[in-house]
Amino acid sequence: MLFRQFFEPESSTYTYLLASGRGREALIIDPVKEQAEQYLQAIRELDLRLVRAIDTHTHADHITALGDLREATGCITIMGERSRAECVSQTVRDGEMLEVDGVTLQALYTPGHTDESFSFVLAPARPRAVFTGDVLLIRGSGRTDFQGGDPEQSWQSIVDRLFRLPDETLLYPAHDYRGWTVSSIGEEKAHNPRLAGRTREQYVSLMRELKLPDPKKMDVAVSANLACGRPRLA
Repeated sequence: MLFRQFFEPESSTYTYLLASGRGREALIIDPVKEQAEQYLQAIRELDLRLVRAIDTHTHADHITALGDLREATGCITIMGERSRAECVSQTVRDGEMLEVDGVTLQALYTPGHTDESFSFVLAPARPRAVFTGDVLLIRGSGRTDFQGGDPEQSWQSIVDRLFRLPDETLLYPAHDYRGWTVSSIGEEKAHNPRLAGRTREQYVSLMRELKLPDPKKMDVAVSANLACGRPRLA
């Protein structure tokens, strides 16, 4: 499998490009507008054809590249069925499979960070990795205080859904702020300080007591992302 992880430093966002091999169809997860040309360069140099571009949720800290990539490549843009971004080409339901030239992703509805967040499991028959967006981070979890976020749903999504994946399943989030690039479900069960050894009630209390400033680009990013980052395509 061909796998590339990109990093956008201003918002500490990870983007993932996957294909079964060089010269094949590809998909990308959580692309950032400012990095669109970098993704396109990689796609050209690896002789790929981008056919799917996915956002795990409506991001509040950066503008998506979904619209730019669709315009450049003709790819299908995808979000979960609860997204309010009417610009996307396709929405997916909980449990739905996405097949791209030998790469299979299963959509999992994992609300909590936002009320429309989805995660995507790679090779769900024998899970290899999960792309969690912002709901589960490496040694952390996504904030739950805006965009329909809810700490009860966050706990349920993480503990009752993601933590039921095999321990060896690799974890790839949409952000990291300390330089970690990958974890695993087993590691997060054992070492995530917000979750390991805590009850649901303790987690909910912790998340409700967080007092975090709004993301710097929130006012601009959310409205732009509801138009796939390119308002004229809405």
